[in-house]
Amino acid sequence: MEPFARFGDMLATELLEVSNDPACLDSAGWWAVVHTYEGAFTAARFGRVAPVTEREASPGRMSVEWSPVPRAAWVSSMTRGQYVNAVEQIRAAIAAGTVYQANICRILAAPREGRDLRGLAELLARDHPAPHAGTVMLPEYGVEVVSASPELFLRRDGDLLESSPIKGTGLTSADLLDKDTAENIMIVDLVRNDIGRVAATGSVQVSSLLRHEEHPGLVHLVSTVQGTLRHDIGWVEILDAAFPPGSITGAPKSSAVRLIDEIEMAPRGPYCGAVGWVDADTRRASLAVGIRTFWADSQRLYFGTGAGITWGSDAAREWDETELKANRLLAVAAQSSAVG
Repeated sequence: MEPFARFGDMLATELLEVSNDPACLDSAGWWAVVHTYEGAFTAARFGRVAPVTEREASPGRMSVEWSPVPRAAWVSSMTRGQYVNAVEQIRAAIAAGTVYQANICRILAAPREGRDLRGLAELLARDHPAPHAGTVMLPEYGVEVVSASPELFLRRDGDLLESSPIKGTGLTSADLLDKDTAENIMIVDLVRNDIGRVAATGSVQVSSLLRHEEHPGLVHLVSTVQGTLRHDIGWVEILDAAFPPGSITGAPKSSAVRLIDEIEMAPRGPYCGAVGWVDADTRRASLAVGIRTFWADSQRLYFGTGAGITWGSDAAREWDETELKANRLLAVAAQSSAVG
């Protein structure tokens, strides 16, 4: 398989180099980026970036065969009982004043059995289109990621930096609770602080608060924070300030990350990290939060799902939210007739 990356209508080919140093994003050229939650950074510079052709973009086109993965093949890193217990641990930490909110995730794994993730990428593009979808295939470097992310982690346009955290998920707007609103506002405050670490004084603002966004099968509560970067700021400083994303850690972020490390039972990998692209020549970029994301090693396929926990959380409902977020994507991977 030739290395490539695709984001929206951009297809990147002709791999030139791969770097594990975020400083490369301030050099030159167009880079595809995969940054795992645990901190492993991979950026690939491609020599050709061009619009996808009409034939390649055809919704009905399936050029790579995908062998369906039955729903029963996926094994969770947490059982329902373990997840419910994890929620109660977070609620106890909130009662003790350690955190206000934390995101608890579980990782699903299934046998790979030679499956080619390019086929899954085509299925997702056809059956589950997402505003920040992306595919990065660097098999020789251990990176094979297919994301149908609805969430913007960081967008850059020159000195303008913005982030659009999602907190609050339901089948319809009527499913969104007061708890979701409170959670979103907490994370907005955290993201304001993160961007404020690299932005010019007085430039950080919330340009949109608590808007409802509809995505395939789900409704999300979304806000947008933006700021103007100081002139001495590069990508190393940006990622140091903002990573990992606030929406999938919690508040305060440092305390939430420590709790996550203690409670979760499997590494997150690209899930809850960042997947996207950076154009060093034009100083433009778009990095998604790596949710609704599949990845693979030589033996297994992986998919992550999670929920934000507050004092007002009901443990059983939070488990149900992780199932809700996973079900449609796993149905696509199974080529289920349930996918409309």
